[in-house]
Amino acid sequence: MSAKKTHFGYSQVDEDKKESLVAGVFNSVAGKYDVMNDVMSFGIHRIWKKIALQHTGLKKGMRALDVAGGTGDLSIEMSKQVGPTGEIVMSDINAAMLEQGRRRLLDKGVAGNVQFVEANAEDLPFEDNSFDCITIAFGLRNVTHQDRALSSMYRVLKPGGRLLVLEFSKPVVPGLNKLYDFYSFNVLPAMGKVIANDEASYRYLAESIRMHPSQDTLKQMMQDAGFERCSYHNMSGGIVALHKGFKL
Repeated sequence: MSAKKTHFGYSQVDEDKKESLVAGVFNSVAGKYDVMNDVMSFGIHRIWKKIALQHTGLKKGMRALDVAGGTGDLSIEMSKQVGPTGEIVMSDINAAMLEQGRRRLLDKGVAGNVQFVEANAEDLPFEDNSFDCITIAFGLRNVTHQDRALSSMYRVLKPGGRLLVLEFSKPVVPGLNKLYDFYSFNVLPAMGKVIANDEASYRYLAESIRMHPSQDTLKQMMQDAGFERCSYHNMSGGIVALHKGFKL
């Protein structure tokens, strides 16, 4: 019986191989991840994240989970939102990325109320109904079984809690697609080659964006996982979208 296939960028690979292939990408780019984010997005990723953070609903003493937390942009700010009596759990499947995030938070002196957990988004190692808010920023498209990840996040979210998914999406402004494609498949890999000495990983990242579900498809996937009052907000003409759903 042949192995079930999934996409790794535009390539078809065995499902059980994708996780290690994605790990290879992020092991390669971890050290240059923050620099490349700034260069690739002309710094606009900071605005996207700032907008997402305005939707957490977090108050002092609450508990939040930052899935695929990377180098900790959201965790840093959420740790301030919940204060010393609250807690942030920053998780990532990739040990190299998690270590970059841990070092960065320690350097900024904001790790006192943050836990770091190496975890697979598809099978989160936390109790049911544990978190007031869950965020995942630019990580969902790298997950092999996105439906399982959404179900896992739903399980560990408290009733009344919310999920925020910040992710690249489908441009909705006429004419933007052609410009975006040229940038993604010509400029972006060249930047990766010059700055991170890794053209292939940034070509994968561009391809993975194109393979990610559309705004309405992801909204439906969240509803299928149990989330209610699901909505999304397009940013930068739909290049990025913030999806929000609640566990009622």
